[in-house]
Amino acid sequence: MIYPAIDLMDGGCVRLFKGDFNQRTNYSADPVQMAKDFAKAGAKWLHVVDLDGAKNEYAGQSELIINIAQKSGLNVQTGGGIRELSQIQRLLAGGIERVVIGSLAVSNPTMVRRWLSELGPKRIVLALDVTIDAQGVPSPTLRGWTQTSDKTLWDVLDGYLSAGLRHILVTDIAKDGVLGGANVGLYQEIMRKYPKLDLITSGGVGSLDDVRALKRLKPAGIIIGKALYENKFTLAQAIQC
Repeated sequence: MIYPAIDLMDGGCVRLFKGDFNQRTNYSADPVQMAKDFAKAGAKWLHVVDLDGAKNEYAGQSELIINIAQKSGLNVQTGGGIRELSQIQRLLAGGIERVVIGSLAVSNPTMVRRWLSELGPKRIVLALDVTIDAQGVPSPTLRGWTQTSDKTLWDVLDGYLSAGLRHILVTDIAKDGVLGGANVGLYQEIMRKYPKLDLITSGGVGSLDDVRALKRLKPAGIIIGKALYENKFTLAQAIQC
């Protein structure tokens, strides 16, 4: 399943380079119209990130994201700045299918495990954006990619297995926005270690060959963002390849 991505800042579509807010590209596309165009091209799901929320720890674009979901007709998963159960409930009530939890999954696992229990695993995706150290060990980042956790990716995932976790989204930050290819090796390792989890990949897709390489792994989903905005290929081509 291909998930086209919309990253929002100040109400518009943007992309970051390696998660750096100072290396931001603004696009003129209207987010609602972009979502409608993705739907016409054959998308079933849409991945939306409130980057203002991720940076400032306050989800301020919920109304826009709900509007995107309602007007596009797509299944939307969204995250960025979500800190309270009430925020999740508001999004779900507005028609959002799944809510993406990032930093809190690492910094406050007790609360996130409780949300999994209360809302059900189908409604929550853990988004773990990782850096890879010299030994090849992935560790999640926090606060909009500005800090690195002292826990490894494996530590975090192991802590959620008993809570019924189902959906995970993993991004290698070094690959994000670079268009140089995804970290296929990382995703292979995740799927080997956690075969019962539904993995959504993110970061690095710059060509249809990159899409094909990921499809061969058969993950639950592949997020594509910048390559679509930079016209490296079309969404329809990515779906069909």
